[in-house]
Amino acid sequence: MTEDGAHADGEESRSDDVRELRARVAALESARARPPRHRVRSLLAVVLILVGCLLAPLAVVASWAADQVGDTDRYVSTVAPLASDPDVQNAVANRATDALMSHLDLPALLADVAPADRPRLQQALGGALGGALEGAVRSFVHDMARKVAASDAFRTVWTDANRRVHSSLDKALTGSGGGSVQLGGDSVTLDIGPLVDQVKQRLVDAGLTAAKHIPAVHTDFTLLRSDQVGKVKTYVRLLQLAGNWLPVLAVLLVAAGVLLAVRRRRALVTGCLAVAVATGLLGIGLDVFRVFYLDRLPAGVSPGAAAAVYDALTRFLRTGVRVVVALAVVVALAAWVSGPGRYAGLVRRLWTSGIAATRGTADHAGLRTGPVGPFVRRYRTWITWVLVAAAVLVYLLWSYPTGWVVVGIALCLLFVLAVVEFLATP
Repeated sequence: MTEDGAHADGEESRSDDVRELRARVAALESARARPPRHRVRSLLAVVLILVGCLLAPLAVVASWAADQVGDTDRYVSTVAPLASDPDVQNAVANRATDALMSHLDLPALLADVAPADRPRLQQALGGALGGALEGAVRSFVHDMARKVAASDAFRTVWTDANRRVHSSLDKALTGSGGGSVQLGGDSVTLDIGPLVDQVKQRLVDAGLTAAKHIPAVHTDFTLLRSDQVGKVKTYVRLLQLAGNWLPVLAVLLVAAGVLLAVRRRRALVTGCLAVAVATGLLGIGLDVFRVFYLDRLPAGVSPGAAAAVYDALTRFLRTGVRVVVALAVVVALAAWVSGPGRYAGLVRRLWTSGIAATRGTADHAGLRTGPVGPFVRRYRTWITWVLVAAAVLVYLLWSYPTGWVVVGIALCLLFVLAVVEFLATP
């Protein structure tokens, strides 16, 4: 081949390279100009995850509303601590005292007291039976009411009564029917007539025989008071009806969004963190609403008792918030650590190197795994997935888990996985 021929072939080769390069540049420019094929899919994934995140707080509230109505033990464990709260006891005693004093005929009080009982009544009242009779009697009645409200017998009656009238909660939510719990207008009230009867009996036993002529008194103790109770009643009823399927719907929406996403691991991490943030805002909202609620209490309502009632009724709701936040953070961390990120790889290398160093120390000490090591090394992937499934099953079967339960299950799973890695290390 001549020199001119070789030169011509070289020029033709370079010309082909240039044409190929231009074709590639044109293809890249065309791809940039065209909308990505996955844009619609990614947009739908974002919408699904966003809707699921917005439903997550509502799902927590729905589960709480359904549990308070459908589970008697749950309801009793919610209201039982109120019987031991000093502020609630004092507020109940005040209400019972007002109800009894309105039925006591003070001018006829001395006439109804037998002469033999007057010294005992005078000693109980702490002074003469004349003069400031009304103040002395009110103080005496309040002391008796306070003792009844603080007694173990009252706590037992309170718990048993709430267990028997648990169906009243549903009537309260719907605003229909009778029962000891009533929801109407702007307040939620509880009939404390049984406590008044016990106070009457103690007054009679203490020498105030006029109290036995007091008729049966049914007076209400206000649990909650708000101008928005009527609207909240409707919302809670709807959430109670949705309590069984709304959490499942929220999880399915987030899962569908993750499966549709192009980068599923990143979508899973983002979705879980978004769920944690949205649910955490619900917890913050409960604290903010508590401040506004207590600040707008009408005159005569004990702030301490109102705060105790609010905290008791929202205790399991706060627990649900912590469970969802903890679970979402644990899943997000697991997805991130198992991903291809730089820092995630660093965490995994630290994990494996630490276990390998421990394994080496055990080898030097003469510890051997025998046939267990090769078996675990061979089926390590299967064993890992079985352990993860077992942890999920434990969580699902746990009756009313808390945030600490979620963290504890995660730490136990981490420890068992460390043992598997230790056994599988050559």
